[in-house]
Amino acid sequence: MPPGEFMATPRPAAFLDRDGVINVDRGYTHRPDELEFTPTAVEAIRLLNQADYVVLVVTNQSGVARGLYGVAEVEAFHAHMNAALGRQGAHIDGFYYCPYHPDGEVTEFAIEHEDRKPSPGMILRAMRDWDVDPARSFLIGDKESDAQSAAAAGLRWHLIEPDQGDLAAAVRQFLKP
Repeated sequence: MPPGEFMATPRPAAFLDRDGVINVDRGYTHRPDELEFTPTAVEAIRLLNQADYVVLVVTNQSGVARGLYGVAEVEAFHAHMNAALGRQGAHIDGFYYCPYHPDGEVTEFAIEHEDRKPSPGMILRAMRDWDVDPARSFLIGDKESDAQSAAAAGLRWHLIEPDQGDLAAAVRQFLKP
């Protein structure tokens, strides 16, 4: 790096699974009218924003590969989610999703892919994209595949009860000095 050029300091990130952690999992949740935040999700994301964490969603979306909905629906749902959070003083910085599943019906998505949890592909890509400090970062999910993905990426992790887990309490534990 040339002298005098600014070098950004890597930031801590909170990687959050989506369905069951941020929003109630209705089974292949993808329509904006299906969005219902889990009990403390908005509070948790607001806490992370205030602590200057990069907030990143990492979610498997096999419904795309299964032909239940498309990439456009996933992205519209994410935009709707972030708009709803914004109205409550919170935001997600980035959404990473895996539309692939080897048993899918849609040929282009019916493959095994490094982004599909429990593989760490989405997390590793997000870490590069956002210049994340893994030592100060963590993942919160609701399935063993989330924990395996976090461990493979070298992150601390915590699993909460699907749909009813206290995301804000888990976040507070990670934010303790």
